[in-house]
Amino acid sequence: MARKHTTATRLKALIMKEALMLFRDPRSRLVLIMPPLLQLLIFAYAATLEVKNVSIAILNQDNGRHGYEIVQRLNGSPTFTNLIFLEHEGEIGGVIDRQDALAALTISQDFSTRIEAGQQANLQVILDGRRSNTAQIVASYLSGIVSRYDGDIAREHGKALSPAVIIDRNWFNENLLYLWFTVPSLVGILAMLVVLIVTALSVARERELGTFDQLLVSPLMPHEILIGKTVPALLIGMTEGMVIWLVAVTLFDIPYKSSLLLLFMALFIFILSVVGVGLFISAISKTQQQAILGALVFMVPAVALSGYAAPVENMPQWLQLANEINPLKHFMITIKGLFLKDMPLAEVWANTWPLLIIGSVTMPVAGWYFNKRKE
Repeated sequence: MARKHTTATRLKALIMKEALMLFRDPRSRLVLIMPPLLQLLIFAYAATLEVKNVSIAILNQDNGRHGYEIVQRLNGSPTFTNLIFLEHEGEIGGVIDRQDALAALTISQDFSTRIEAGQQANLQVILDGRRSNTAQIVASYLSGIVSRYDGDIAREHGKALSPAVIIDRNWFNENLLYLWFTVPSLVGILAMLVVLIVTALSVARERELGTFDQLLVSPLMPHEILIGKTVPALLIGMTEGMVIWLVAVTLFDIPYKSSLLLLFMALFIFILSVVGVGLFISAISKTQQQAILGALVFMVPAVALSGYAAPVENMPQWLQLANEINPLKHFMITIKGLFLKDMPLAEVWANTWPLLIIGSVTMPVAGWYFNKRKE
């Protein structure tokens, strides 16, 4: 019993020391509080794949009402906020080359005449292929505006429309709000960022201060050092994750449809796996600069391959296999499922148990390194 009491006392002392080192330093407190909140706002509002505020050049050579109506519908669209009116065809190339406009729409002289005669009237759309994905989306928006106008003309002349009508229904995000996709993902991304920085610097900081050797010659066992470094980072990561969840639900009005207990469990296991990665980086780093670089080397590809910006299914097969060791990839599936579709326990566990394997590998490796240094 005395041994257990002594171990508990040593662990308590080490955990308190780690917490004091983090919260007594004003710079550390600033890193833990301000950057995650700023990044949450920046990523939520700026890092979006939605196409908005598009500039479009218009060459309207038609003097009839149909050409005018097309222009007015573009002007009333929330997507096209800047309409550049051209005088002649030679201006199109310059507008596109200078990237003043993403697209150029040409309405021919006989556009209204052909429509009134019941003939096919064409519109020319020139897109900037340097921004291929955005150009495709803009082309789809333009096609939708023209198609709706075509339907209005058909009804106006009493013509039968096509009997086949497709009615879209989007599950889990009915209005396709992009914030519903990005903000839940930030629970994992920002929590991982904070935990990586905290754990990566924990040992490297002590090496620079000269206190790590004192820690190694203390009565603390290697696994006790590991636990003492893990607990503060785990608590900080859980707090950061839950704060971001609260901001997502209250400030951004993102619906959360699942159990808070499932979220807490998944977040806990995710943070534990990230702590293992951070401690491994810290164990092999000799300076804080090396630790920061190591954390960034892991963080950047982890976010890029997580499915946040590009679907994992679109990646090569070998990269998808390599991505199985990425903890953020697994948690990203879980957190979006918990937010938007009330993911059941079986699916949560199916995407969470790989995180236990990642943590069970990285934590012992870091502990082995501590043990090696103690010898």
